Amino acid sequence: MTTSPRHVSIAITRAVSRRIADCQLTHLDRLPIDVARARSQHAEYERALERCGCTVERLPELADYPDSVFVEDAAIVLDDVAVLTRPGATSRLGEVDEIAPALARYRTLVRLDAPATLDGGDVLRLGHTLWVGRSGRTNAEGVAQLERLLRPFGFEVRAATMRDALHLKTAVTQVAGDTLLVNSRWVDAGQFGGWNVLEVDPSEPFAANAVWVNGHVIHSSQFPRTQEVMLAAGVDVVAVDASELARAEGGVTCCSLLVTS
Repeated sequence: MTTSPRHVSIAITRAVSRRIADCQLTHLDRLPIDVARARSQHAEYERALERCGCTVERLPELADYPDSVFVEDAAIVLDDVAVLTRPGATSRLGEVDEIAPALARYRTLVRLDAPATLDGGDVLRLGHTLWVGRSGRTNAEGVAQLERLLRPFGFEVRAATMRDALHLKTAVTQVAGDTLLVNSRWVDAGQFGGWNVLEVDPSEPFAANAVWVNGHVIHSSQFPRTQEVMLAAGVDVVAVDASELARAEGGVTCCSLLVTS
């Protein structure tokens, strides 16, 4: 299986909330989060996006929303449309209306309604198929509504089985036109069919989260062994320190919405 790369021109991000230590946690124990360090790492991430050819559009801090730096969960940006999601954590529902004006400048907007729940981190785009993980944040109604909304735009929506991970993209992401990066303990790559698969190093279970953008892959420097696997496969890795944001159960895909031109 191969998909053609799409040129990303705009990366929408949001400043780290001063209350990020109050974030939602599902699989991790709560640890102190240094806000200044998290903001410094986030700025490094934004610089990496710029090095990869993106213009970064940073939205202002939402102090009342601890998880709001993780903009990926509030929307899904596609070629001609953006879907406003309905996050599975009720404390995050207000983030959706806050992201809408920024997306409306670039895309037609559609949105999910109750009782659907769906986090953008559960949606993996492979060509014109969107695989949606049935996680603790995304329910069957979320998958069904997404399918109905996107059918007119030519996208197929399919449910993906997964286990033990916060989001589907915690367990699998695309890192080249024909290649997936996978933690096979959390997701079976065989369900996607026909892709080359790079397996994360067993000592780095969270390493499957990566941002494929304009021929480069942004990836957390916490996972050097998995980066060696990617480099050996010819993947151009751009390493960033995302360790403080990881304490909030966030990965590198979580921190941007990518708008193609």
